[in-house]
Amino acid sequence: MYQTKTKTKVKTKTIFCVLCWCCLNYLAIKLAEKELLSMASKLLLTFAICRLIVTVGLTMDPTELLRLGVYGQLSVDPFDVQTASLDFGMLSRAEPWAVLHPASADDITRVVKAAYESEAHGFTISARGHGHSINGQAQTSNGVVIQMSGSRGRRLGSSTPAALRPHVYEKERYVDVWGGELWIDVLRSTLEHGLAPKSWTDYLYLSVGGTLSNAGISGQAFHQGPQITNVHELDVVTGKGELLTCSEEQNSGLFHAVLGGLGQFGIITRARISLEPAPKRVRWIRVLYSDFSTFTRDQEYLISLHELPASQKFDYVEGFVIVDEGLINNWRSSFFSPRNPVKITSLGADGGVLYCLEITKNYDESTAETTDQEVESLLKKLNFIPSSVFTTDLLYVDFLDRVHKAELKLRSKGLWEVPHPWLNLFIPKSRIADFDKGVFKGILGNKTGGPILIYPMNKHKWDNRSSVVTPDEDVFYLVAFLRSALDNGEEMQSLEYLNHQNRQILKFCDEAGIKAKQYLPHYTTQEEWVDHFGDKWGQFYQRKMEFDPRHILATGQRIFKPSFQSSSNMAL
Repeated sequence: MYQTKTKTKVKTKTIFCVLCWCCLNYLAIKLAEKELLSMASKLLLTFAICRLIVTVGLTMDPTELLRLGVYGQLSVDPFDVQTASLDFGMLSRAEPWAVLHPASADDITRVVKAAYESEAHGFTISARGHGHSINGQAQTSNGVVIQMSGSRGRRLGSSTPAALRPHVYEKERYVDVWGGELWIDVLRSTLEHGLAPKSWTDYLYLSVGGTLSNAGISGQAFHQGPQITNVHELDVVTGKGELLTCSEEQNSGLFHAVLGGLGQFGIITRARISLEPAPKRVRWIRVLYSDFSTFTRDQEYLISLHELPASQKFDYVEGFVIVDEGLINNWRSSFFSPRNPVKITSLGADGGVLYCLEITKNYDESTAETTDQEVESLLKKLNFIPSSVFTTDLLYVDFLDRVHKAELKLRSKGLWEVPHPWLNLFIPKSRIADFDKGVFKGILGNKTGGPILIYPMNKHKWDNRSSVVTPDEDVFYLVAFLRSALDNGEEMQSLEYLNHQNRQILKFCDEAGIKAKQYLPHYTTQEEWVDHFGDKWGQFYQRKMEFDPRHILATGQRIFKPSFQSSSNMAL
């Protein structure tokens, strides 16, 4: 009897869904032919809502979504839902009810406002850029994912809306960009005017809103600061469905909350990014060290030059750790000749570990003649292994986009869309030697499954009013374990092994009293989040109550539970 009722119910739903599709799609086509795109969009939205009710059991009043007047595309297409349910980490999965491809900030405002005002049946909102989060931070299983990147041109019958295109102001030296714009497209737009943003991430296929919600760091951060310190103004849709412009002078509380705020206070729809004259070329240099204290001393010396004229400092300072014989010749291998591979054992590596300093010097036609002299003068003050200097010159845009080339190679080998159990830590300068001994020469042994970045930054280049948390020292290091898990039978490359190793690293820091802070943080308990934010937790919580009181935004971060799911205002 139960099976018969179930089959009848499924059959009825199927017929209903088919009728919705046939009737509404036909009407939408006819209306579109008459250029009545607004009504066509609303009919397709009606169909989407019908699908939601039938396929996922949406319990909210459908008229709440019908009243939105969204002109983008609200999709329940299996491909869109599947895409939004995963991220780069491939460590978690959560299918949303629907995916919104917005045509404007107004679309986002309407959807968020509907979620905020939904009294009987609430739903959550997650903004997704390029989907490069690691632990499901942009996912939701109880609401709508707003697909910020790749959404342009999805509007029915329209070309790219002019309001979403980067707008460069040459005289003022800033650019206004859509929150879902990828940094590679920002770069291309600004280079047409001979300008470029000041601070970068190593990988440019990330969204502007995504990196600004975390910090946005790379080798320029020691003197330019992170990306969040190079923002003049933002347009933000708060958790109340209000579209507000904010800056240092206007709605400053929201401005500082959103920068590094992990998406907890609003969705960035527009950012005004500071620009500078773009160099033409880059001298890219790598040198090796076998002694960790010498390596860090040189890195710290280089970042101490941040206030000097450009001729007396490098423009980019990073580094990486080599604990695997193969990595030195395989990762970013353009520096090393396959005919003459570098051997860790031949360089007197301390504990089987080498350290690579990575530095660049920007130049153009007017400074090309002095570049050699400037580089030579700076290198003379460093204490690297003399025979280990590797140098190449390339266009500025090619240097900034260097990781994408590695991505294409990995994709061709089927090694990109695999789990990425990444761990990013900020380590205080005073404990970096202990970290080296306990982790690089201890926990990791002599093998690792991917690159390990390490480089210092100056704390005073960060604005403490933002939501980002860093160690309480003048200089701190980023240590980033950027490993990929492979199902190839090798235990040390398995997801289980790498996750266990990450837990060992965090446990070591805790037991050794190393006050590390996670960058791109991921925690599973409220106690851990409170500990992460430390003295900032009270302010963070108050900002949440002010700008997203129902806790409907970015629930994938697992900091706060939506108010309609729990009587508690706190998370986990």
